[in-house]
Amino acid sequence: MKLVSRYINKVFQSIVLIMNKTIIIAILVASLLLIAGCTSTKEPEITLTNETFVVFKSQSCGCCGGYISYLDGKNVDLKINVVSDVEPIKDKYNIPVEMRSCHTTTVGKYFIEGHVPIEAVNKMLQEKPDIDGIALPGMPAGAAGMPGAKKEKFKIYSIKNGKADMFMEA
Repeated sequence: MKLVSRYINKVFQSIVLIMNKTIIIAILVASLLLIAGCTSTKEPEITLTNETFVVFKSQSCGCCGGYISYLDGKNVDLKINVVSDVEPIKDKYNIPVEMRSCHTTTVGKYFIEGHVPIEAVNKMLQEKPDIDGIALPGMPAGAAGMPGAKKEKFKIYSIKNGKADMFMEA
């Protein structure tokens, strides 16, 4: 009986040791996956300009605040102009009605209409194309500052003299 008890005790100790090793390995793997996931999805910052980004928004729009927070996290000098009506700003920059969104941002000689992702802004600032600005029409889910999941690539348009052309997809 004593021999059986010792055997059961040894088996139990072996099982506990294996379980402890398994738990430690699982924790290490989960930690590595978490670290890899946190570092691999970082979006770029805007580093190509020293100019101020000026956002024109209405006081009632909540998603504009989301885009402002998005820009604020991208290493930019930011100024917010709350206006009673954003349409005159859009008219001033000759932004076609079908290209409009809820807010307009200016930086240097360019405008940025709507929830344009940082990749498109960086491309415009780096390449300095002969355009008036870029636009992501509407308020698509999953865009910078917008809730929801991104369903497809965003179509960003360049605008010159009120005419829109494809700029890029992001």
